[in-house]
Amino acid sequence: MRSIRFVLALAFALPTLAQTVVFRNVNLIPMTSNKVVAKQTVVVNNGRIESILSGDAMVKLPEGTTIVDGSGKYLIPGLAEMHGHIPPPNAPNKLLSDVLAMYLANGVTTVRGMLGHDGQLQLREWAAKGEILSPNLYVAGPSFNGQSINSPQEAIDKVRLQKKEGWDLLKIHPGLTREEYDAMAKTAKEEGIRFAGHVPESVGLLHAIEMGHETFDHIDGYTEYLEAEKGPVDEKKLAAIVKKSKEAGVWIVPTSALWAVLFNGTPLETLKAYPELKYVPESAVNTWAKMYEARTRQIPAADAKNILANRTRILRALHQGGVKILMGTDAPQQFSVPGFSLHRELQFMRDAGMSPYDILKSGTANVGEYFAKQDSFGTIEKGKRADLVLLNANPLADIANVSKIEGVMVGGRWFSRKDLDERLLDIEAKYERRKAQ
Repeated sequence: MRSIRFVLALAFALPTLAQTVVFRNVNLIPMTSNKVVAKQTVVVNNGRIESILSGDAMVKLPEGTTIVDGSGKYLIPGLAEMHGHIPPPNAPNKLLSDVLAMYLANGVTTVRGMLGHDGQLQLREWAAKGEILSPNLYVAGPSFNGQSINSPQEAIDKVRLQKKEGWDLLKIHPGLTREEYDAMAKTAKEEGIRFAGHVPESVGLLHAIEMGHETFDHIDGYTEYLEAEKGPVDEKKLAAIVKKSKEAGVWIVPTSALWAVLFNGTPLETLKAYPELKYVPESAVNTWAKMYEARTRQIPAADAKNILANRTRILRALHQGGVKILMGTDAPQQFSVPGFSLHRELQFMRDAGMSPYDILKSGTANVGEYFAKQDSFGTIEKGKRADLVLLNANPLADIANVSKIEGVMVGGRWFSRKDLDERLLDIEAKYERRKAQ
């Protein structure tokens, strides 16, 4: 594992943790309210926000302090990918370091990894200490599914093992029987470990909510419960499930951009023209295109259209009903490139009636609330973890401005646009060389 850490560290020069950074004369969007606080000075030291001062304050700074001119720019908390995937540490061709770098280059400073692999617990620790170029990582253990679990007792044993090993949560996939799911859920409650992901068909949405299923990723279970493929959903039934969801305190991770791919809502030619595909092997893009074409033949067009329209309706109702939303895209995935996919997700959240502030909140303050027991972050306040993104335009005026990134700070380490672009160019060059061979 040491050699893996060495390779990951070499992939990008890492500033030391003790580095002091000052953002001077910056427009602050602290995400404690829906407003911009103009001309602020933010001092970061030892990975934390040390102070926030009004105006272009002059403060006594240690030698070697990095000063970032924030004039005309906007500082927001770092963003989160709440349904991401982290390749195994032994993945070939520097895939792991590439994925982690792409997240950061797009302002993603926290990733909730939703499929556990050997070595990820150590990776999480290296990321937390700033020993590798990476967002902060929170990781689910290996999946609970119809192949990995064959009895309620196996579910119980697996929960206890993953709790002992130190995983942050349990990942649920389809295939569990109701008895296996209940054994998992009851033991997870006893052991004090959260669980999230898919809703197995034998369990169903209502029972999953009652058993404490915490985040419903992909809006899983809701489309099935509301028979979304048949046409407009029953509004009374939708209102009732929204009320139940709010009362139970569940969270929703929409991954709408991916579902627009999986149900052919985004034209294939549009997908193939995504500029971020230059950071992906050509063989992967070709495979994704073939899968898209196969789905066109397999999924009735009317069903797909109904499902996509109703997913937007359901997300709008959940949001308006006060159910908390967490930003997530399920990257890497078909035409869902790490980091870049987050910016494509924003338009789907906007289409569901979420304001720029609400969309930003889903990837910042809400995430900080979700992980409040682990650390303090998600807003720009004194003492919070220094995960920050400097933007060239106001995202509260137009959420698309989140992509206009001037630099990213993760755990107090500052990476300029030039730093980030150099790493992206390295990834692009790798695949360009292969095409030329």
